[in-house]
This record gives sequence, structure tokens and C-alpha cells, in this order.
Amino acid sequence: MKIWILFSGLLWACCAFAQPKATALRQVSAGVASARTCLFDLDWRISPDSAAGAQRPDYDDSRWRRIDLPHDWSIEDLPNQGAEGIAGPFAKASPGATSTGYAVGGTRWYRKRFRLQPAERGKTVAILFDGVYMNADVWLNGHHLGNHPYGYTPFQYNLTPYLRPVGQENVVAVRVRNEGKNTRWYTGSGIYRHVWLAVTEPVHVAPWGVSITTTQGTGGAAQVQVTTTLDAARKPATPIILQTILLTPDGRIVGQSRQPTTVTTTQSTGIQQTVTLPAPTLWSPETPYLYRAKVAVLIGKRQVDSVEVPFGVRYIRFDAQEGFTLNGKRVLLKGGCVHHDNGPLGAVAIDRAEERKVELLKANGFNAVRSSHNPPSTAFLDACDRLGMLVIDEAFDMWRLPKKPDDYHRFFDAWWQRDLQAMIRRDRNHPSVILWSIGNEIAERADSSGLAITRRMVDEAHRLDPSRPVMEAICGFWERPGTPWSASAKAFALLDVGGYNYEWKRYESDHLQAPNRIMVGSETFAREAFENWRQVETHPYVIGDFVWTAMDYIGETAIGHSLLQPKGDKDSTRAVLPWPWFNAYCGDLDLTGFKKPQSYYRDVVWRNRPIAMAVHSPIPDGLKETVTNWGWPDERQSWTWPGAEGKPLEVRVFSRSSGVRLELNGKVIGERKLSDSSIVASFTVPYQPGQLKAVSLENGLETGTVELATAGPAHALRLSPDRAAIRASRNDLSFVTVEVVDAHGQVVPDVAIPVSFQVSGKGELAAVGNANPTDMASFQQPKRTTFRGRCLAVIRPQTTSGTITLTATAAGLQPAEVVIRTR
Repeated sequence: MKIWILFSGLLWACCAFAQPKATALRQVSAGVASARTCLFDLDWRISPDSAAGAQRPDYDDSRWRRIDLPHDWSIEDLPNQGAEGIAGPFAKASPGATSTGYAVGGTRWYRKRFRLQPAERGKTVAILFDGVYMNADVWLNGHHLGNHPYGYTPFQYNLTPYLRPVGQENVVAVRVRNEGKNTRWYTGSGIYRHVWLAVTEPVHVAPWGVSITTTQGTGGAAQVQVTTTLDAARKPATPIILQTILLTPDGRIVGQSRQPTTVTTTQSTGIQQTVTLPAPTLWSPETPYLYRAKVAVLIGKRQVDSVEVPFGVRYIRFDAQEGFTLNGKRVLLKGGCVHHDNGPLGAVAIDRAEERKVELLKANGFNAVRSSHNPPSTAFLDACDRLGMLVIDEAFDMWRLPKKPDDYHRFFDAWWQRDLQAMIRRDRNHPSVILWSIGNEIAERADSSGLAITRRMVDEAHRLDPSRPVMEAICGFWERPGTPWSASAKAFALLDVGGYNYEWKRYESDHLQAPNRIMVGSETFAREAFENWRQVETHPYVIGDFVWTAMDYIGETAIGHSLLQPKGDKDSTRAVLPWPWFNAYCGDLDLTGFKKPQSYYRDVVWRNRPIAMAVHSPIPDGLKETVTNWGWPDERQSWTWPGAEGKPLEVRVFSRSSGVRLELNGKVIGERKLSDSSIVASFTVPYQPGQLKAVSLENGLETGTVELATAGPAHALRLSPDRAAIRASRNDLSFVTVEVVDAHGQVVPDVAIPVSFQVSGKGELAAVGNANPTDMASFQQPKRTTFRGRCLAVIRPQTTSGTITLTATAAGLQPAEVVIRTR
């Protein structure tokens, strides 16, 4: 029996949402937590190409474009629009081809100037990057600070030795090289996550230097252990007092500790403090309650440093007989895998984009995500903490053996330990994170070399964080035909939890061989959601199911496609379709965040709705449909099929009740019985406009209904912002849904209409997009064609309060306008 107990927290300190747009640093007052670490995102410059010599401080970058971070150049329009093989950010000649969705990488430089203020004299200054894709080199005033190859882990440098005197200009230069075939999906390019600057006294809390764990005490209390690592730049030993105060969200003090110690420059100092928290409110997906630990460093009576770390009190346990329990209650992981891109925004990890992703997943029934196949952004995990989403935090997609010729395998031996440490030290305080994953579908997973790597990684993860189990996602030996599944047993034996990719049929037989193995469906097909979920509900040793994927993403083009072909042809289930496909199209949610048919089906599988219905698009005579393993039939929640009058359409009704009834325009089409082994009832219905209604029945009583109505002609546009009042911050966004509606306000689901946008006021159009996996068009020009009646516009505010007006127009339709207020 294995038990892990937990905690949570952020990284360095409380960070302001936006920094002043100026060349001087914000003044830092001793003891002001929000000032010691601030965002360093505004007012950078980016080169148009791989400029030579741009690390020199005197390099002339006056013609470079000004940008704010986070930034992704691969989502931006390429030159020579309209030329053969170029559309928006896509190029047919892209080295990544179908893997990256035809997006283009390359080499670019970023530069930023800043000056120290008198208040920063004598301070220690460090820069921290949350993620740069990839192979980043950093210079300060021409001094090379270091190289960081991996595109997904955080890293930091001490700037102090190379800073110019107060009042003089400093130049940070960052070269980013996203070159060759280095990825299996769209990564984005550039400084796509946040950058922070920390200005501290010589004695200070180290980067990611606070670790918080909690254990259950007596009488319902929690023992909160806070371990703080300090850095000291002073040569003589310095006596200090470390003070830790625990606070509720509204600022009430609920516990504290003061501990004297001495720090030196010989090594960082780890100090442990234990504080009793009486009757804590426990963190869970339903009640994501976050405390704060304020950790302060005092020299004499003077506070020289202070950080605040959010944390949650919760207890996790993994056991093959009882399953996964959270705070003593069994929780079934309703999971989805997610890549890190944000659709039309590319890889840009603006806080609101990351938060919206978590909101969408939670609203559609998910309580867990797997960060596939790399550590996510800090902003994403912060959102999971606040909103209540459990996380499998994954480190790598490959080890020594490559999946692409230029991928991370080139750096693995030299960097795996540093990158694993970076992930765990940054993320170990998040209550949302319940599992570390050290790899996905690793080629050498069952070889002697791979088993040795597994041991080292598991040991290192346990050393850094004994409170969480370690897993790896293991698939069948498709790359080595003839290798039996049993060869994976040695790898599973080294792991705390076994991740099964597309191998749910092995659960029961493997359990007979290894009754104490804890299993999770780390990747599964949407079409097998019911079968997978029955395993989770039936067997405690199967703790959850993670579909590939929860949301559509750019790259791995068309792995989720369906295809019409002549009936006599052999079924085609190719995993990749060529240009102009750019979208994997295998998500429960589409690229803009709307539900796809498999999401409605999953609602019934997870018992989140009593009934759902889907109508298959008409299939021309002589043709048949084939669907990839990751795909879904071309069904839609629509009863608008002009031109199909009188033709038979397949209607599928999903329910866990014992029977369903289907009605068209008030007349009963038929009834079907359902059993425990199937939740799908199929009907063939000659199409005629009107209203299609499905009813679920149990013992003759209605348990649920769903209706689809035929839409009229397109009449107007409708704009619906997810929030009409946002912060005047570059870190906020408003996502505006654009719909084509009929005269009665019903979405017209079969129209593709070009829409033009105009923005005025205190903001800008950050992106546009639709869910069409083959619509290669600009994500940044003020126009987009609707797909099945919808598209999306993303508004990004400036840093001053006011209003932003978005106007949408389309030929022959009534225009629409919405006002978004910023504060």
C-alpha cells in the first residue's frame, strides 16, 4: 500500500500583473512582496530574422518590432502571402510539415533595455524565464549568461555581476533557435511564457525556494511543514530570523513560526518550520480553497525579503484496492490530455488564455488533465489551483532515443536531471498536481538502458518530492513488431502508477499478474469512452481515464479525421492528411473551445447529462465513411440539412436510461431499448425540417429530453464576450464568440460566411479563429470565415482603463457590436 500526502504553493513571490512601461525598474521597498518580483514582459523588441551580433549592447535594434511578452512568432503571418504554399502562418515547405501543422520556426532575437533606480543599488538582481521554445541563449550587456535547450522548463540567471551602475542602460538579449525537425506537434517559437525580474537583498529566499507539505494532525488539525531555502551573497555568516505566517484568503492569521538561524555564502540553506493549522478547510476540485504562507527574512528588526506562497491543504492516497482517494474520499479521474497551445493565440501563455482553458475543461465535465507531453506554464497550474482541476504533470516525450531527428534526445543525458528538478521545484507546491510523469511512449522503455533511466528518474523525483507518486505513460510495442506486451512488466514494476496508452483491454489480465499495480488510462480513444469508463467505475485499481485529447490543437494534422471514400475501397485510416490540414481535430472541444459531438457523448458516459443526440451528415450514394482511431463520425447536434429533404439520416441517441423515444414534429419515429452494455440507440429518419426530439425513459417515466430545431436563413451576426469587464492589463483577454443567427436568434449551423472586424478604444484584436481544421488563414488579420455558424475574436486590452468596441460585419447580415470595459 502506498500513501502520498500533500500541500501546495507558487514559485518565487507574488508578482504584479503588469509592469510599468518604462526603462527604469519599479522601485523596491524592503518587505514589499509584490515589488521584489515583478513581470518583465512589456516593451521588448524582436528581430525580423536571425540577426548576427545582436548580443552586443550597442547593436542597433531601432528598426526591430516592439512587442509585449508572452510572444509566439510561429503563429504570425509569413511574408509573401498569396504565394503558392503560403497561407497565414503556414508554409507547405515547413520542416515540421504535418507534425507542426506546417508552422515555421527559425531563429529570432529578443532584446530589452532597462535601468536600475537608486533604490536597487547593492541589490541582487535575477531574471527568470517560465518557458522559451527552444534552445535559448541569454546575454546581459554582452556577457553570455547561459544556454537552455528544453523549451518547456523554467530557468533563471543572476544578473548582478554584469549590471551597469544605477542610472545606466542595461540590455538583455535572448537568441531563440527553433530549428530542424524537433517536435511531434505545434510548439510555437520564442519567449512564449512569462519573464520575471527579482530584485532582492543579498540575503533572500532562493528561486522556487519554498516547499510546503501538510500532514494530518490530531483533532482535525493539519501540520504544515514549510521548508525555505535561502541564498546569501554576503561573505560573513549572517544571523537572521525566518518568519512564516499562514493566512486565509481574506488575510486572517491562522498560524505562525519564527526561527533564528545563520546563513553563509558557502551553500543555500534549507530551514524547516512546522506550523499547526487547526480545523483547515481542505482543497478539492469542488472547494479549491487556497491559504497563503508569508515567508519573511529578518536581519535584526529589519525585514529584508518577503514572499507569499499560496497553498492548499489536501491529502492524497493511491492504492490498488481502494483506488485514488482525495481527503479520504475516492475520486474517479475524468481526465483529458492537453497540449500547451491556445488555438488562435498559438503557444502564447497569457494568464487569461490559460485560465479559460481550465474553465472550459471543467465546464465540460473534466476534473483532471495530463500536461502532454511536457510541463505546462505556471499560469496554467495557478488556474488549476484556483478552479479545482487535478493534474498529471509530465516531463518528457523522449529520452535518449529520438522521435524526430532534432528533438530533445540530443540534450537528454546532459539535461534530464536539471529539467526534472526545474519542473518539480517549480510545481511541487500546487495542490492541483497529484502525479509526476517522467515520460510518454518512450522508445527504450523496456530496454536495460531505459530501465536504468527509469530507476534514476523515479529516485530523483522521490528525492525532490516524496509526497507524490511517479508514473510513465506506456504503450504497446507498435514500433517493434513481435515484442510481447509482457515486456513492459519490468518498467511498470519500477513505477508507483502505471500509465496505459490505448491498452484498456489489458487492465484485467495485468491485474491478475500484478494485483498491486495501480493503473490509469493515460491516453484513450474518444470512441471507446464508455468501455474505458466502465473499467474505472468497476475496478478501483484503474484510477481514471484521460482521452486523447480534451481540446483540439495545432499539429499532428488530421489524426482525428473522418473520410468519405467509395464503398469498394479498402478502409483508409491514415493518421495524417496533407496540406491544407493543420489541426489534429481529435479533441472533445474544438480549437476555439466549443463542444464537439464526442463531448456530448462523454457527458452521458460520465453521467453529467441524462441524454444527448447527434445526427450524421448525409453520405452520398456509393460512398462510405471511415474514421481514424482518434476520430469521430461526422455527426453534429443539428437538424438543419438543406438539400437533404426526404433522404434518410442516421440519428444516434445516447442515454443511460433503459429506453429512448425519438419524435419528429410531434410524431413518434420509434423507441429503442438500452442495456448495461450499450448507451447508444440508432434510428434512421427521413429528413424534413422541423423539430427533432429525443426522450429517455425509465419504467415508462421521462428522465430527460433533448431537442434539435431547423434554423432559418442567416439573418444577423451576434457577439457574445465571455467577459464584458476585464482588467486593463496585457495579461487579460476577452474571448468573443461570433455567431450567425436566423431571425429568431437561433445559430445557423451550416453556413461559412466571411466576417470582418473593427476594434476601437483601449485594446486590440489579438487573434481570430474558427474550428475548421483545414481553413489555413491568418489568425491575426481582422477577418475570419465562420465554420458551422461560428468563429472567435480575442480582444487584448491596453494598460489604461476605458472601453474597447468590437464591431463585426458580413455581407447581407445585420452587423453586431459589443463594448468591453477595462479597469
